[in-house]
Amino acid sequence: MANKTALVTGASRGIGRATALALAAAGMNIVLNYAGNEQAAAETAAAIEELGVQVLKVRADVADKAAVEAMVAQATETFGTIDVLVNNAGITRDTLVRRMKEEDWDAVLATNLKGVFLVTQAVVAVMFKQRSGAIINMSSIVGVTGNTGQANYAAAKAGVIGLTKANAKEFAARGITVNAVAPGFIETDMTAVLNDKIKESIISQVPLQRMGRPEEIAAAVVYLASDGARYVTGQVLQVNGGMAM
Repeated sequence: MANKTALVTGASRGIGRATALALAAAGMNIVLNYAGNEQAAAETAAAIEELGVQVLKVRADVADKAAVEAMVAQATETFGTIDVLVNNAGITRDTLVRRMKEEDWDAVLATNLKGVFLVTQAVVAVMFKQRSGAIINMSSIVGVTGNTGQANYAAAKAGVIGLTKANAKEFAARGITVNAVAPGFIETDMTAVLNDKIKESIISQVPLQRMGRPEEIAAAVVYLASDGARYVTGQVLQVNGGMAM
């Protein structure tokens, strides 16, 4: 992967940070997208640079078409190419359907699904010219199984799976692979807010009897981004400790 470039959205923390670091460790230059946490983004960028590759830090809302297009233009101007796209940016606004505000539905769908569409649309224009590329979309176990109190998140993540499969068929002729990773419950800021009782309930449903680590999701992304996965497209790689089989 040396001298190649990966754009990772939502890369300042959690799974995005682990993924950016793993791809950097494999030799890739990184376009580090983040939404608002400047300190976390700076810390991640510094950690990437310590691995001996270049990093471009770009603040952009993935649900904003103009911001996305500007980010991709800046990335290609800096590195000349985008070889790998990891659509990882995501938010939650959890509550039961009967209590869910329309703005909470719209916000989650805008970032978690529309954002994947917008960034893919901008990046694939670059990849088409190269006639190569790998796109990895972050879905979720919730997009496969559903979950009480997460109708908006589950709908968005299920939509990511459908978008992945459609794009895999659409882009294959240009040598571009499109796959999704569907993490189970992972130790991140999103799950840190859960109380111990909920965490214990989740772990009791996981055959491996623990939550996953961000680095374990990053490893799956690195595989799908590698030359070893050039014949893998349209797939959903579930990394959930056996929670959904």
